[in-house]
Amino acid sequence: MRPISRRALLKGGLAAGAGLAVGFPLLDGRRPVRAARATRVFAPSAWIRVHPDGAVVIVNPHSEMGQGTLTSVAMIVADELEADWARVRVEQAPADPAYGNPMFGGTQLTAGSTSIRGSWMLWRRAGGAAREMLVAAAAKEWDAPLEEAHAEHGAVHHRPTGRRLTYGELADRAAALPVPQNPRLKTPDQFRLIGKRVPRLDTLDKVTGRAVYGIDVRVPGMLVATVERCPVFGGTVAGFDATRALAEPGVRRVIKIGSGVAVVADSYWAARRGRGALAVRWDEGPSARLDSALIARTCAELAQQPGAVARRHGNAARALREAPRVLEAVYEAPFLAHATMEPMNCTAHVRPDGCDVWVPTQNQTRTQQEAMRITGLPRERVRVHTTFLGGGFGRRSEVDVVTDAVEISKAVGAPVKVIWSREDDIRHDYYRPATYNVLRAALDAHGRPMAWSHRIVGPGLLIQRGMVPPHAVDRTMVEGAANLPYGIPNLQVEFRHRDFGVPVGFWRSVGASQNAFVTESFIDELAHAAGRDPYEYRRALLGRASRHRGVLQLAATKAGWATPPPPGRHRGIAVAFSYGSWCAQVAEVSVAPDGTVRVHRVVAAIDCGVAINPDQVVAQVEGGIVYGLTAALGGEITIQNGRVRQSNFHDYPLLRIDGMPAIEVHVVPSAEPPGGVGEPGVPPIAPAVTNAVFAATGRRVRRLPIRADELKRA
Repeated sequence: MRPISRRALLKGGLAAGAGLAVGFPLLDGRRPVRAARATRVFAPSAWIRVHPDGAVVIVNPHSEMGQGTLTSVAMIVADELEADWARVRVEQAPADPAYGNPMFGGTQLTAGSTSIRGSWMLWRRAGGAAREMLVAAAAKEWDAPLEEAHAEHGAVHHRPTGRRLTYGELADRAAALPVPQNPRLKTPDQFRLIGKRVPRLDTLDKVTGRAVYGIDVRVPGMLVATVERCPVFGGTVAGFDATRALAEPGVRRVIKIGSGVAVVADSYWAARRGRGALAVRWDEGPSARLDSALIARTCAELAQQPGAVARRHGNAARALREAPRVLEAVYEAPFLAHATMEPMNCTAHVRPDGCDVWVPTQNQTRTQQEAMRITGLPRERVRVHTTFLGGGFGRRSEVDVVTDAVEISKAVGAPVKVIWSREDDIRHDYYRPATYNVLRAALDAHGRPMAWSHRIVGPGLLIQRGMVPPHAVDRTMVEGAANLPYGIPNLQVEFRHRDFGVPVGFWRSVGASQNAFVTESFIDELAHAAGRDPYEYRRALLGRASRHRGVLQLAATKAGWATPPPPGRHRGIAVAFSYGSWCAQVAEVSVAPDGTVRVHRVVAAIDCGVAINPDQVVAQVEGGIVYGLTAALGGEITIQNGRVRQSNFHDYPLLRIDGMPAIEVHVVPSAEPPGGVGEPGVPPIAPAVTNAVFAATGRRVRRLPIRADELKRA
């Protein structure tokens, strides 16, 4: 696979098969190297290639969607390899089992904040093995003992004589050596890149417009398509009249595909005009009567019945019956859209002898498999070119847009780019599941919780996809609830599934995103009932959860919890574990007389183990806070007559710059294995804000998003 050239990037794209978005060469050619004697590439693993000119290519198997994987992967490999960072460049991996994610059974998937925590030892061993091979090659070249040679900064040095051979000069000889299975790895004090604030490798191309996203792809002879879908979930095409659509200038074809009716044209705007002229009859199916009120009523009824037990210790039911004081609350979280900045898109070129797919995807394996299914081609004939992603958040782990593009290209016999409008994106998403939560807690005479019961009702992500049985525990739906960290002697968490026919998918931090809101709000209620400070109450219950306690204490200290906030402002606190990391946040808010909530400041602390690039850790926590605030303050998908009522950012609002709080992120120094950082910043922000709202108003927010009319002063 050839990397894309800078010249091609400046032109905005390449022809099909020319390597568009297969790789992104960065920081190459900036330092002259002496003439190399080697003539072949040294490639000891799927992750590394050392070229005769001294350039080191590191292959990134994960999708780059803003989280910085492209840089972090390179840092890990290059550090153990002892590569010259100025001679490192990165290529995007093709779809291939060699690049499978160990945490997803070998599926090539970027999700669940697994990119680093799932493979960092694999990459370290790959870099360490290559380094040892290069050192051994130099020792042979000099006929010197192995212990006299050491690698440093892209070269091997001979200590006694000062001789030096670059990696490029050693490529031939190193390529002939066996690959070590257990290379000696660096100790943390030897890291040169890991743990440092290294500038991102993709920044220059992104700020200069040279980065190629899926929506930028251009290939010769390409047509553009858009698809009219049934507005009702599960509805199908009953018939259509394409006469007026075909009369629009630039419209080439109108065809029925699996997801609806596709209009294929010379340009996007021609396709949009043609689509607007379509006359389609729909069979709306049984979901035509579905609405949000019905879903809420059904969940409330189901919550009266037991669910599958996700966690149980002690006897919560008995403790609740016998307790002198019991608190009960119902919390609700809505369906949410992903709303990525780059709308869904995919370009496909289906030919009799092969298929190329250019797509901003999180899921290379499923993309390839879907193209294979539609075309009937073997895997080696289907090439997936992963572009940069303009946001993923779980949405781009789905392949519905790939299905559209491959089906249409196959039907018209030409390369086709499918582009979704923002309205398509909002109304035909795979939504974060809505849940209905019933919580009960028993307090002893001192206000300590003796029992905790949490019953969750809603559509199960894994159940709806047939990955677990309907009456089983869907682990994605109990994240942040079943692993409650507090020392409560009697605890029971249950989940009850109900499929409403609404497509659901993985949304940034998945179940933890709503369960942290529920559990951290309810623990705040217990603190208030006990007459205790919310921070001190949590801290006392986290006796054995040292990393939870550590981030909670750090966030509280940095936020000045022990001192009064500025006049008119109030603070709330929350802590959550998700995806291998611990994160606590303190939100400082004000509530206006009309009920409008303003978040002025957020202080976050994260313990993510080894922070590969602390600057990227901070950026990801900041991004998670923005994403979580968007949901808490305005995110809600509602349904009427089987249709999503929202359509664009006027009725599905995102956090704007004038609503952005000041954010401080403090990273806990750690030598523990790395945890995730893309998602752990999301779960604590909603409860931190709603707990602050309670401090300001005395009113609990038990239903998201926060509604000003419910907080308005009488």
